[in-house]
Amino acid sequence: MSLDSDWRERPGLRRRFLLVSLLAATIFLLLALRLWYLQVISVDRYRNLSERNRIRYLPIAAPRGPIYDRDGELLIDNRPSFAVSVLRQEVEDKEQLLDRLATYLKVPREDLATRWDEGRRFPPYRPFPLAEDVGRDIVERVQENSVDLPGVIVEVRPLRSYPYQELAAHLFGYLGEITDRELDEERFADYRPGDYVGKNGLEQYLETDLHGTEGERLIEVDVKGKELRILKTREPHPGHKVYLTLERKVQQAAEQAFGDQSGAAVAIDPRTGEILAIVSRPAFNPAQFARGISGKDWAALLQNPRHPLQNKALKGQYPPGSTFKLVTALAALKAGAITPATTVDCTGSLTLGNRDFRCWKKVGHGATDLKKAIRESCDVYFYQAALAVGIDPIAAMAHKLGLGQTLGFPPGGEKPGLIPDRQWKRRRYGARWYDGETVIAAIGQGYVTATPLQLAVMTATIANGGKLLRPHVVKEIDDLDGQVVRTTEPEVLGTADIPAADLRAVRSGMEAVVNEPHGTGQACRLDTIRVAGKTGTSQVVRMKEDREANRAEVAYRFRDHALFVAYAPADDPQIAVAVVVEHGSHGGSAAAPVARAILQSYFGIETAAPAAPAPFAGD
Repeated sequence: MSLDSDWRERPGLRRRFLLVSLLAATIFLLLALRLWYLQVISVDRYRNLSERNRIRYLPIAAPRGPIYDRDGELLIDNRPSFAVSVLRQEVEDKEQLLDRLATYLKVPREDLATRWDEGRRFPPYRPFPLAEDVGRDIVERVQENSVDLPGVIVEVRPLRSYPYQELAAHLFGYLGEITDRELDEERFADYRPGDYVGKNGLEQYLETDLHGTEGERLIEVDVKGKELRILKTREPHPGHKVYLTLERKVQQAAEQAFGDQSGAAVAIDPRTGEILAIVSRPAFNPAQFARGISGKDWAALLQNPRHPLQNKALKGQYPPGSTFKLVTALAALKAGAITPATTVDCTGSLTLGNRDFRCWKKVGHGATDLKKAIRESCDVYFYQAALAVGIDPIAAMAHKLGLGQTLGFPPGGEKPGLIPDRQWKRRRYGARWYDGETVIAAIGQGYVTATPLQLAVMTATIANGGKLLRPHVVKEIDDLDGQVVRTTEPEVLGTADIPAADLRAVRSGMEAVVNEPHGTGQACRLDTIRVAGKTGTSQVVRMKEDREANRAEVAYRFRDHALFVAYAPADDPQIAVAVVVEHGSHGGSAAAPVARAILQSYFGIETAAPAAPAPFAGD
């Protein structure tokens, strides 16, 4: 039988053949369509995927801008550091990778696992650091075993460098890794997870200037992720250069003068408002934050009872003590309540109603005029002067001198302090003002508080004749090519409108404080420069009647604060200083020597033994 006749006699065979042929044709058609889709329609997409399998885009962090002092001396810079990073998209066995890295890096595996979890906020194709600022020996160990560490790369990153460690730490602030909340803010639109940003101080205030622009490196890798060659590099652009008004040697002298004491100091140029030194003690080392501070170190800083993270120069609100007597004197003189010749007989106390308000000198100062009252810090004199003028004129004068308000000092974070008056008490407590409160406020106690920055500005305003200048610390900002981006000019906030004769009388008393017998600030006297100043002691808690007998028995945290304000030279002021030594007991013995060290450094005077302090325990 022929094939043709068999085909006709078996119709089922023919149908099966046709079905198989149709199925085969359909399959080939689908394959052709898929091939056309892949090679024509999706060619760009899959070409990009293929390129991504062999090409990496690695970011290159931009060095933050350096910071210099007024003389061009480098205060903050950057140094290269190594980071061991990982690309999650190239890791198939996370557990095995972390086990190996823990061995090579010699760190607890749990720490790496925690860091891995934190890295999930990064895109899988962007490297994130598992270990930062590692040593060269670890880098070599990782590179030698790179075959067993897929996805792991070693990055060179700029790290903030602090040649002077704790110097001006509170002014500069510190860095921290950008948070998810910050990444959602418009000002951080160009930032990526893992970037470091300023968290406070100048690092935060000048973030836009200091940050710079990130670069990028295009590299080719093999199937195991090993780098084969660099295809293209876009260099990063460092941040701007910042020049401060700060004078490094003065800053250093001020910090060293504090020793182990806590407190703050500010030195300012009364002619321009430029900050020459700003100190808060104890301090911290910003380098701890630049490389990622540990939880243990962070907790230690937070739990330290002397508050090393607080910028006490801006945020410390202290009773100004007898330094406030300068305000009381100027207010009383301007109102005509006293004259420089007005004399008060100080017997050691003033009785007001059923209460005695004592002078620090138990036996009294006897007949006392204004100059003597300032020189020897007679409390009774200023009690009487305050009662004669009233609290409201005193408060008004304090505000004109820069107290009781923020001064717009960059980088911000100032506390306003408090200058009370009748209206304030009525608003705050719903009660009237009493004469006893006026007496206490007159000597810088009671409700009155001020920051060291405000006290320095007050002193500068008295020194320059009554011109209230905004304190500033950024002198100039330049770009990488040395072109000036912006500068800061002196800015007058107001004038105290003090008659020249009144200023002369108060300044004469301030000179006597340092340079005449019985002056309470003799510990700040210099042989070649005439200094004018005022001591102060402010109570932390109220003591028993005999303060001196009980002071030695009082716990440190309850001891009086010591204050001193000064300017020099007395006849041509170039620098004004305010010092607060927490729980230092006496301004004349604890704060005045710190001010003296600052003035010595500023005027280039060789260190010498300080003048003998007053033979009595005054302010």
